[in-house]
Amino acid sequence: MKSDTTYKKTVLRNGLRVVSEKIPAVRSVSLGVWVNVGSRYEAPDENGMSHLIEHMLFKGTKKRSAKQIAEVLESVGGQMNAFTSREQTCYMARFLDDKIEKGVDVLADITCNSRLTPSNLRMEKMVIREEIKEAFDNPADRVHDVFAETLWDNHPLGMPILGKAENVINFPRAKILNYLHRNYLNKSILIAASGNVSHRRLVDLSRKYFHFERGITPEAQSAEPLTTSRKVHLDSNGEQTHVCLGYQGPSYSSHHKMAALATSCYLGGGMSSVLFQKIREQKGLAYSVYTFLDFYRDTGVVGTYVGTDRKHVAESIDIILRELDYMKKRRLSSHKLQSIKDQLRGQLTLGMESTSAHMNRIARQELYLGQFRSFNQTLDDIYNITSSDILSFANETFDPSAIALATLGPIDKTALKNVL
Repeated sequence: MKSDTTYKKTVLRNGLRVVSEKIPAVRSVSLGVWVNVGSRYEAPDENGMSHLIEHMLFKGTKKRSAKQIAEVLESVGGQMNAFTSREQTCYMARFLDDKIEKGVDVLADITCNSRLTPSNLRMEKMVIREEIKEAFDNPADRVHDVFAETLWDNHPLGMPILGKAENVINFPRAKILNYLHRNYLNKSILIAASGNVSHRRLVDLSRKYFHFERGITPEAQSAEPLTTSRKVHLDSNGEQTHVCLGYQGPSYSSHHKMAALATSCYLGGGMSSVLFQKIREQKGLAYSVYTFLDFYRDTGVVGTYVGTDRKHVAESIDIILRELDYMKKRRLSSHKLQSIKDQLRGQLTLGMESTSAHMNRIARQELYLGQFRSFNQTLDDIYNITSSDILSFANETFDPSAIALATLGPIDKTALKNVL
């Protein structure tokens, strides 16, 4: 199938990378400034700083107030947003194709010229403290942070992206500025755009507006393999017990990545998945049950979540462990494998119907792989998954001696005695 998009990449003399994917059939452009730093790059006394800086860059620059930053694109129907992950911080905007210079200008302004005034810092620290409280009060979210800490132990990947409230409140301004200048460097930043965009125009505008300090962010601490199982239980006053169970998994560039996606889809990727059917539909043990994946530079996460009554925790975990064990011993039928491939290909295709999805995709490929793989190549990768690939992935990943288990909520004291 012929592609209707055109991908291009340019590296400026200062090391700043610019990638674009032209999609002529649309009128929008999604633009992202990707910084190669997230919570994984923080020392324990810096935890939460990447996320705080993400907030602060919208609070005013040398030429725009916070309100003016918000109005620049919203006044012409566009929008801005940002997110912080464990390995990146991304500032993004979506706008009409004839507003490309305005979009580049405002994203460059916030990432290169933000002031981080003491008064704005005090205010935003309070906002983030409330954000942390909100996440803490949502046990279905909080258990994922508990799980990460359990899986990664003292490694930075186990630290919460938001940080701890007392940490964030006490960050000195000088320390925040030092972190910003240490990490927001030309060779650590990627400008990515998808939509009806001219690559040459994007390169010219990037050269004109983006002025970061020269350098590259120091590499993050490498991940050590989990060699023993770990389990952590935290009590809470809720009516339900929240469970996360999982393993260290493949990296973004691993040959196991597609098999991991297929396995996750089969186990907990929707209402037809085996865990949803067995735990919810056949047993009535839970309302919510699903699998989740994260792919990092050198490692990853393969996990399962279930929220259930305290009396059903042990039974739910037992069903999960049995299905994981089955994946190591039996091959999926050709019919089931084809169904999973169709589901993955359909989800990917539907998910790529926005310029934002395309922008995210080309940015992650550049950051993790240093190269572009077309949408059709990815569909071919899914098509080429074999039952042997899945079997190999499961046997390499689902190690009964290297499981992490986190539970949050009320629980019978004996429920976890025979688990792991």
